[in-house]
Amino acid sequence: MKIYGLFLISGLAVGSLYALGGIGLVVLRRATGFLNFAYGAIAAASAMFCWQVMAWGLPGPAAWIAAILTGVALSLLFGWFIAPGLAWREPVVKAVATLGFALIILGAVSFLWDDAARKLVLPTDKIGIRLLGVRVTMTRMIAFAASLAVVVGMVVYLEKTRVGLHMRALADNRDIAAMIGIPIVRIETIGWAISGGLAGFTGLMFGDLVRLDPTVITFMVIPAIAAAICGRLQSLPATLVGGLLIGVSEAMLTLVKPLAPLRAMAPFVIAALVILWMQRRQQLTFVTED
Repeated sequence: MKIYGLFLISGLAVGSLYALGGIGLVVLRRATGFLNFAYGAIAAASAMFCWQVMAWGLPGPAAWIAAILTGVALSLLFGWFIAPGLAWREPVVKAVATLGFALIILGAVSFLWDDAARKLVLPTDKIGIRLLGVRVTMTRMIAFAASLAVVVGMVVYLEKTRVGLHMRALADNRDIAAMIGIPIVRIETIGWAISGGLAGFTGLMFGDLVRLDPTVITFMVIPAIAAAICGRLQSLPATLVGGLLIGVSEAMLTLVKPLAPLRAMAPFVIAALVILWMQRRQQLTFVTED
């Protein structure tokens, strides 16, 4: 029983990071129309810079702030200098552009830091409580609590604030939003900054809870996108649930030896099942010409 509790808690913690990634993707897409495939690479660069700041001997809080600011800076770099030229292009063109940006970031990270094994340790790893017979570190609790807090905060922000109203207007129709005087550049800048900050925090947590490896963190974007798909790239609460389901499923499949190699399929399977469930009351209609 103890081993199941350990993997459940671990799955919830990692699933929380998938959810945070999905939330960052959903918020950005609702504000700008971009599905940011560079989210994982931004998180990886943030985690590596956090490790570097700590290696320089600076205090932990400075490293954590540096990670979040790195995420914001890289996200704004794309949002300010590349995204405006693609604002009116098709969604697939925007997505491919972010994928190219991800490769640039990953290449730069590989150039700056070699393949030596590294470990990112946070002070919160030393604090914990007993739950389900296992020790739960404060880092895991922070990851889970952060996912809940971000969902609640962003829902309130989008529904109750003027900037949130403008973001929703942009998501509905960019042309009309521009015609009625919504400050497109400022709203999109806020969207890129929020997404980048979430990417920096997610990379920091992922580097501690899973592995400090730029490639591994970069490919975190795959389950994050699957979580966002669970929310139809619109619903933040559904994205949270999707991320948690993916994390727990991956962890539990590890315990079943015949199914362990299939754990990488969990994000896609869960996203597909969620989509099918949401479409359960809809029927295909065929129009025939007389």
